[in-house]
Amino acid sequence: MSENQNLLAEQRRALILDEVRRRGGVRVNELTRKLGVSDMTVRRDLDALARQGVLEKVHGGAVPVAEASTHEPGFEAKSSLELTAKEDIARTAAGLVAPGAAIALSGGTTTFALAHQLLDVPDLTVVTNSVRVADVFHAAQRTSGPRQGAATVVLTGGVRTPSDSLVGPVADQAIAALHFDLLFLGVHGISVEAGLSTPNLAEAETNRRLVQSARRVVVVADHTKWGVVGLSSFAALEQVDTLVTDSGLPAEARSEVSEHLRRIVVAGETEDDDIEE
Repeated sequence: MSENQNLLAEQRRALILDEVRRRGGVRVNELTRKLGVSDMTVRRDLDALARQGVLEKVHGGAVPVAEASTHEPGFEAKSSLELTAKEDIARTAAGLVAPGAAIALSGGTTTFALAHQLLDVPDLTVVTNSVRVADVFHAAQRTSGPRQGAATVVLTGGVRTPSDSLVGPVADQAIAALHFDLLFLGVHGISVEAGLSTPNLAEAETNRRLVQSARRVVVVADHTKWGVVGLSSFAALEQVDTLVTDSGLPAEARSEVSEHLRRIVVAGETEDDDIEE
């Protein structure tokens, strides 16, 4: 079968990873038939995914990596995964933000993508414990210079995690004294049983403070986070107002999660198609 030039490497690798996770392992010849690409292309994709640490190559194919509940990938490792889904989620979530709002963005690669989408929303006050998120707004100001309506950014102090979030008592104390209209929360894992979870105990406590200080909580999470459980839970699904996710979330999962929170918004789907209470 001829090489499929219409499928970007990023999209192809996302499909491969989904297939490996769903089936518990795949063979190279199965992937070549499914994707319509050469054996060499599939092997290059498997090599790239193995370097990212998200699957393990075995003779003739690949299997998932069994991660411990305490494993926390670094920001760079996570930022290369599900790029299209994260951009779609970020654009959709940005539509929930009104000019002049006081919002908070937690650490994470999806909230990092969201920060880029919020640069043109005027008069925001942005509270964040993410060094990366703060850098997005500061870099925009350095590039364009002082401008009317630019966001005011409040970066909490704290101890830096592998995902470039600031956590610990300093961050917790700063957040506890603040109140914001909307919290956009990235998560390591989300499930009915464990709620929202993270492998980092200190980050879990800081996220609890963020949830407590917010009038509304919006979780931004692509479909691969569903069913993942980290070491520490920090919020139940009932504490979430809105989940913004991508179309890769299965219908069964959408139905299950909709029983526990007010609203699900699926990026790329019309409001009538979204599942709401």
